[in-house]
Amino acid sequence: MAVTPYQVCVCYVLRTGTSGQRQVLLGTKKTGLGRGNIVGLGGKIEPGENALEAIVREVAEESGLLVLPEDLIEMGYLRYAFPTRESWSQDSTVFVTHSFSGEPVETDEISPAWFDVDDLPVDLMWDDARYWLPRVLAGEEIRASFTFESDLATVATSSLFGGTPPE
Repeated sequence: MAVTPYQVCVCYVLRTGTSGQRQVLLGTKKTGLGRGNIVGLGGKIEPGENALEAIVREVAEESGLLVLPEDLIEMGYLRYAFPTRESWSQDSTVFVTHSFSGEPVETDEISPAWFDVDDLPVDLMWDDARYWLPRVLAGEEIRASFTFESDLATVATSSLFGGTPPE
């Protein structure tokens, strides 16, 4: 019997950089699932929370930034399947925001950094990010599912692209 995926949320905080370029706050994951990868801010939805409440809490815990629920835009829903490690399977609600207060700080979980939206570090992120994250940051709402290979790192199939991801 398949394990029901657990619920997570992720937020991409956007700003205009000093040279006028669009930037997104990402972070190097220091602990847990995805350690060493560059990721968006977020995590598990705790019992009694909805995705919006959870992402406000997670952004603060992981970066020190304050985001308000009314400033968050829900941009999609992703389902991740890891057939060879079902405990990693999860569903993720994706948010973006252009409004925040504070300056990002390193925490026990994340070492945050701003990246130009036009030059995302996709080779250092989970494999699925290359297929959907640029679209979300361009304003496109997405719904997708990704199934990972037995290496737990490579996308095998994706509903977003109707089968195997493009080269």
